[in-house]
Amino acid sequence: MERAGIAILGSTGSIGRQTFDVCSYLGERISALTTNSNVELLVSQALRCRPRYVAAYEAEAGRRLRRELEGSGIEVGPPGDEGLTLAACGEDTRRVMVAVSGSVGLVPTLAAIDAGKEIALANKETLVCGGSIVMRRVRERGTLLIPVDSEHSAIHECLSRRPEDMQKIILTGSGGPFRGWTRGETERVTPQMAVKHPNWSMGAKISVDSATMMNKGLELIEAMHLFSVRAEDIEIVVHPESIVHSAVQFRDGSILAQLGPADMRVPIQYAVTWPRRLPSQARPISLPELGKLTFLPPDLENTPCLALAIDCAKRGGTAPAVLSAANEAAVAAFLSGRIGYNEIYDCVAAAVEGIGFTGEPTLGELLEADEAGRRFVRERIS
Repeated sequence: MERAGIAILGSTGSIGRQTFDVCSYLGERISALTTNSNVELLVSQALRCRPRYVAAYEAEAGRRLRRELEGSGIEVGPPGDEGLTLAACGEDTRRVMVAVSGSVGLVPTLAAIDAGKEIALANKETLVCGGSIVMRRVRERGTLLIPVDSEHSAIHECLSRRPEDMQKIILTGSGGPFRGWTRGETERVTPQMAVKHPNWSMGAKISVDSATMMNKGLELIEAMHLFSVRAEDIEIVVHPESIVHSAVQFRDGSILAQLGPADMRVPIQYAVTWPRRLPSQARPISLPELGKLTFLPPDLENTPCLALAIDCAKRGGTAPAVLSAANEAAVAAFLSGRIGYNEIYDCVAAAVEGIGFTGEPTLGELLEADEAGRRFVRERIS
């Protein structure tokens, strides 16, 4: 029997494509692949690595995928949550890379945990929306969960020895392409400007989130769940060079930081091969070439999305789910030219204020809050 492999949920997105490349470079077996609707790329990937199973989330894409792979010997699963869940829970899978976008990652992640799979988590919304439920399930099942975000990957490594001695987490962020801009200046930002991150090569949505610094607020919420800390135990620091991916300060005053190139293949490979570290495709950093590293406090007045996210993190309950879903809808509207850049914050803030709050939500209530956030923004824009 072939060795157990890695399932990549969302293999045609930015993180998914890089995970596919990392696995190919390392010779890791890929057991399953999924996409939302990019059938052409998924078929190309599948014919290269010959996984046992593939699926497309959208129904029409699923029908096209079945036609394209007919006679290939590769199983094509159903669309929707069922297809993702089957990909995550296959008997020939040991670790699942959750690289889908949005809250659709929550259900297959929970199913994979229940099936005893190891989780490499690159999907923010899974923890922002349902972090309390996910992490409780992880503890109950004794499951391994490795974060893929470069910041959380760094914190995971810094805390690997003495987590009980931690005083605070230092969460770094580049500040995005509009660092130092006022709200008046960002009024003229276009989608083309917002997706050009100065350091990282990322998908459009996460690039916009980095520009508004909503991304850093979502990462703060993730870190609270991943490392069982309060919002008050996390300090956000702007670090334009993107070399220190995050750090931990301990109670004796010392700080451990993880440094590395601004290349997502490094934290992806860490999540794929943990606990081993193997040679990678990334270009190593040179400290003499860098010359200096800069650290600044965040400008909450001119990045109100970050301030709003911090407030939702402290409130807890359904607030982060509404925040994340409303932001997803608002960013999509901005990228399609239906609203302006500054209106992203206006839409999300209105959703957080206008949708009812539940302090101790069930999974069903979290999913309802997620849908309510999206619906609120869609209706506001229309």
